[in-house]
Amino acid sequence: MEKRIKKAARVVPSARQLAWQELEFYSFIHFGVNTFTDKEWGLGDEDPAIFNPAEFDAKQWVDVCKSAGMKGLILTCKHHDGFCLWPSAYTEHSVKNSPWRGGKGDLVKEVADACREGGIRFGVYLSPWDRHDRRYGSSAYNDYFKDQLRELLTGYGDIFCVWFDGACGEGPNGMKQVYDWDGYYEVIRECQPGAVISVCGPDVRWCGNEAGHTRDSEWSVVPAELQDCEKIQENSQHVDDGEFSKRANSRDENLGSREVIEGKEPLVWYPAEVNTSIRPGWFYHASEDDKVRSLEELLDIYYKSVGGNATFLLNLPPDKRGLIHENDAARMAELGETIRSTFKHNLAADAHASATETLSENHGADRLFDGDKNTFWCPLEGTEHASIEIDLKHEQTFDTIVLKEHVLSGQRIEKLRLEYLDDETWKPLAECTTVGYKRICRFPAVSARQIRLAIEESRWCPTLSAFEVYLSSPNVAASAIN
Repeated sequence: MEKRIKKAARVVPSARQLAWQELEFYSFIHFGVNTFTDKEWGLGDEDPAIFNPAEFDAKQWVDVCKSAGMKGLILTCKHHDGFCLWPSAYTEHSVKNSPWRGGKGDLVKEVADACREGGIRFGVYLSPWDRHDRRYGSSAYNDYFKDQLRELLTGYGDIFCVWFDGACGEGPNGMKQVYDWDGYYEVIRECQPGAVISVCGPDVRWCGNEAGHTRDSEWSVVPAELQDCEKIQENSQHVDDGEFSKRANSRDENLGSREVIEGKEPLVWYPAEVNTSIRPGWFYHASEDDKVRSLEELLDIYYKSVGGNATFLLNLPPDKRGLIHENDAARMAELGETIRSTFKHNLAADAHASATETLSENHGADRLFDGDKNTFWCPLEGTEHASIEIDLKHEQTFDTIVLKEHVLSGQRIEKLRLEYLDDETWKPLAECTTVGYKRICRFPAVSARQIRLAIEESRWCPTLSAFEVYLSSPNVAASAIN
């Protein structure tokens, strides 16, 4: 087991995975013919003439995203109904046969350009399920899908993410499709080698639900079989039920503990994304204008996803005008202001730290405060327990601590506790299990000068690249504290 744990500790992210995780918070934009039919899933028989967002403004979308602190936007370029938001050369079922922009428009281009001008990243969603195209259910459809992928990945600049949900239903001919996943991946790696392939792909894992629920222990190092989980589940008509039941499942609560990885080969870096919508539905419905998630709900998901070693993909569905509704936009601005005000002043920026053990002078505990993600504290190899005492230099009032591992050295911490010194007594602040890219620990406000971090369990030897201390915005409700 010790050999396996050492091996697990050395599994690390790719450059594209790390760049993706550093975005932390980004948007999903569900927009298309469903917006005009008031449906969640279109049937594929919709007339392109219904698509006419007369006030469409991609810059407004980007501005709303930026107001919330989002760093990217993923657009549903084609949903299950098969209607394309760009003038694809491979189908007539697209914006080129709609009245919008006189049939000369390219919504994908306008959004991609607005993202670039606004300084955020652009990603694409392309549904493998197509309820319109009669080729669906044949090998010819896989060629069609790859042709469309290539259009999106070569005509719209840099793409940070290709998002697949793996839905696999019947097409207009009553057939289901056997997806050529490996062929799709080859096109993406060829055209956009820096893009992560999310959910039904090898780079980013679905958190297991669409409600915003998160795990207390989110491991990025998991059995490689999880990479096939969603593909197998959606194509389960081609897989024996007994075979599927034996495999790891992205909905499982425990995906990477010592018990789970025992006997599993190989292990891979496969981090989680938490995706949910700001409204009950994924597409816009006027009946949901008063059902926008509260600030408290969104903060809770943010802290548990971004602050729980995952990313947060929040859907913002534009309305028939082609604008993100005023209620959604106002909530995003409120959320962004709260997050920015909370993390504006790091109370540990000038702190001093001492550790029970340090690997070398280059890995001293004061590396936690230098703001450099490439430097880190680390004890001697094989040391799985250690503690660090932090001196803030004068008493501070705080309720939030941010921890980061040096994930380019792997994900190693399994359990830790935080304490503060009250007179001569160390008192508990918080406990957690995994840290990974980022862990945000929140607790009722205390005033103290000294903080102690005790790592109680880790793999091979722990690392920490950052220790930050904050007092949250007054807008943060007590109910959001976990």
